[in-house]
Amino acid sequence: MAKLQPLTDKPDAQSYLRAILCAPIYEVAKKTELQTMPKLSERLGNYILVKREDNQPVHSFKIRGAYAMMSGLSEEERKKGVITASAGNHAQGVALAGKKLGIKTIIVMPVVTPDIKIEAVKSFGGEVLLFGDNFDEAKAHAIKLSTEQLMSFIPPFDHPAVIAGQGTVGLELIQQHAHLDRIFVPIGGGGLAAGVAILIKQLMPHIKVIGVEAEDAACLAAAFDASGPVDLARVGLFAEGVAVKRIGSETYRLCKEYLDDLILVDSDEICAAVKDIFDDVRAVSEPSGALSLAGLKKYIQLHNIKNEHLAHILSGANMNFHTLRYVSERAELGEQREALFAVTIPEEKGSFLAFCELLGGRSVTEFNYRYADTEKSKINGASVFVGIRLSRGLEERLEILEQLKNKGLTVVDLSDDEMAKMHVRYMVGGRPNKSLNERLFSFEFPETSGALLKFLATLGTRLNITLFHYRSHGTDYGRVLAAFELDKTISEFKGYLDLLGYEYCEETDNPAFDFFLRG
Repeated sequence: MAKLQPLTDKPDAQSYLRAILCAPIYEVAKKTELQTMPKLSERLGNYILVKREDNQPVHSFKIRGAYAMMSGLSEEERKKGVITASAGNHAQGVALAGKKLGIKTIIVMPVVTPDIKIEAVKSFGGEVLLFGDNFDEAKAHAIKLSTEQLMSFIPPFDHPAVIAGQGTVGLELIQQHAHLDRIFVPIGGGGLAAGVAILIKQLMPHIKVIGVEAEDAACLAAAFDASGPVDLARVGLFAEGVAVKRIGSETYRLCKEYLDDLILVDSDEICAAVKDIFDDVRAVSEPSGALSLAGLKKYIQLHNIKNEHLAHILSGANMNFHTLRYVSERAELGEQREALFAVTIPEEKGSFLAFCELLGGRSVTEFNYRYADTEKSKINGASVFVGIRLSRGLEERLEILEQLKNKGLTVVDLSDDEMAKMHVRYMVGGRPNKSLNERLFSFEFPETSGALLKFLATLGTRLNITLFHYRSHGTDYGRVLAAFELDKTISEFKGYLDLLGYEYCEETDNPAFDFFLRG
């Protein structure tokens, strides 16, 4: 690799260009595919391509920068080994680079690092040392050890050699598609964005390079506001691959000079992008890996972009499997395909059916309700948590809100309320404040248009529903949990169930019902 000047000397653009062109990363990394996303392209009216860095041996672009720096170490430095701090993709990149180059690697990881990431690093030959409760404590310890043991510290982003290694992504992009109009790049510490931007602006300056940050980890935006790198007071951890408290000094200098624009996205928008990637190319991106697509989509909307060739970088796919539950739940909200409302409806038979009919054929995606004694309650009516599927985004959401208010219902839009989406939706209900002669049933029915309305029309006007939970998960079958206050004979009740024709199972003796919900 071409020798770069020390970091303090701030290598010029030509030095970076030579370093990127000469980077020997393909001894371990691969030239990843640039795929079209036909479904999203048609939907958004632009030609959209995804750079598949998730297909690297370590499932992220980080191997490029790690290998570029480590391959440039002297023989003496290689013999002493290297050390770094990371809780994720950089750790695996350093470990694999060390294995390929025959260099001992020590990776300091926070004590709370999931086992799956620890085992991944070990599988690539890295020695794991657990220290500290967070990345900053792990990093401080790694730097201390590197000084004591005379080992080279391999930073995750703020070093010219690392930046040059990441810049090879930009080189591949213009080799694979010479007619790009814009490239969207995720930003954590800024190494990838800096490398791609300086390469593109040297070779094809007409291509716009747009940086994308998570709103709760926007360290570059904070640096722009402060005219220099600053520490964020707190950093959100959902997109952990870009959860960086402070932008690098060198990456800040390069991003400030060479980036064309910067856009911020929230967690719901990232979740929607994860789903888009899966729908189009069947890849499961980690949240930070889908960050640049979330920015691309938002940028198109804000600037009314049409008929352009747009590329984004799927930067990694080291997804914690359990995160998928959250992603799935929030993707529809991020795409403005679902709205959440708190609504007060009359505490009487048939009120839910009347509410659904009021929606004019729109699909209800979720309904949470538990009976309350209105004589003792401060609220005059039943408070329900309801989700509604949208086809026209924010405009339709506002229409529904106005429509419900015009019918005299008390309604609050919770679609942008983080506490409601994160916690309250799962806590709606509880125990009624009087004893009820109720029985609990679970139902399964074909998830077709009108199936829920049929349920309500058959049972909701004849029986007092005292508990109700429904959530559409986009599967073939819908599932409802409902309790009924039975003042009728059981044979008459079962006659209604037979008339309904849906599969059902009685859950009255379920211990969870006793523990949390029974009156």
